[in-house]
Amino acid sequence: MSAGWKILWLAVATFAAAFGAARWLVPDVVPVGYAEEPQASWAVLTAFLLRAIELVAAWVAAIALAVMCGAWARKRPRRPLS
Repeated sequence: MSAGWKILWLAVATFAAAFGAARWLVPDVVPVGYAEEPQASWAVLTAFLLRAIELVAAWVAAIALAVMCGAWARKRPRRPLS
């Protein structure tokens, strides 16, 4: 279980770092979509990369949490139904 917690917290830290970097480096840039004014290509690519990192980290955290919950439920003692 400790390995699962390490993966979960590493994914959460990665998500937070990418989220913060996106807000700090390219605050007004949307990675994909229509914008009111033209955007620099480096800013769009940076925003796209940071958003991709955020999404991958969020999925890793969700999968790690699901696996740990499944392991916890499997380890729980079972009571007879009747």
